[in-house]
Amino acid sequence: MINIAIFASGEGTNARQITAYFKHSPKKLGTITLIVCSSMKAGVVNVGRELGVKVVIPDGKTLLNGEKLLRMLKAEHIDFVVLAGYLKLMPKEVVDAYEGRMVNLHPSLLPRHGGKGMYGMKVHQQVMEDGDRESGITIHYVSSQYDSGRMIAQYRCPVLKHDTLETLTAKVHALEYLYYPPTIEKLIATLES
Repeated sequence: MINIAIFASGEGTNARQITAYFKHSPKKLGTITLIVCSSMKAGVVNVGRELGVKVVIPDGKTLLNGEKLLRMLKAEHIDFVVLAGYLKLMPKEVVDAYEGRMVNLHPSLLPRHGGKGMYGMKVHQQVMEDGDRESGITIHYVSSQYDSGRMIAQYRCPVLKHDTLETLTAKVHALEYLYYPPTIEKLIATLES
């Protein structure tokens, strides 16, 4: 079984969905064994504890130091890394070590509305300000630049005239919960074959 680490910085809604998905999947290809968080104040810390997943909150220097971060992941026997609302740039050493085994979820249709500082509500606000007629999610491999890794999949939703920031956010979250966990599982299945 593949050991999966989730990196998150926020409330942990995707971490919760991914953990539950793998816990109940009949395929039993992977298990969430570690949540790495960039802040003790993030809601994902409580999500991890509630779900019985080990939570690690490295200091800022460790999160930016590829060698230290890589040692930590190897010590936990991590085979696959999932970014789910993680706001820090992943160090090149970690990206290289987990090439083809590290994915990210972005809440827009990249390349639109991506890059440093573009996350969460900021993305949805920009989509609405730009008058985009559709939005969605992009699942992509992680590179050493924000939101620039090779695309795996995109899923779309319409942006309607009566949509608000809250309704658009809810639509995008629904896509995340529906598609991110099974996409991760499919990628892991290809590693197993």
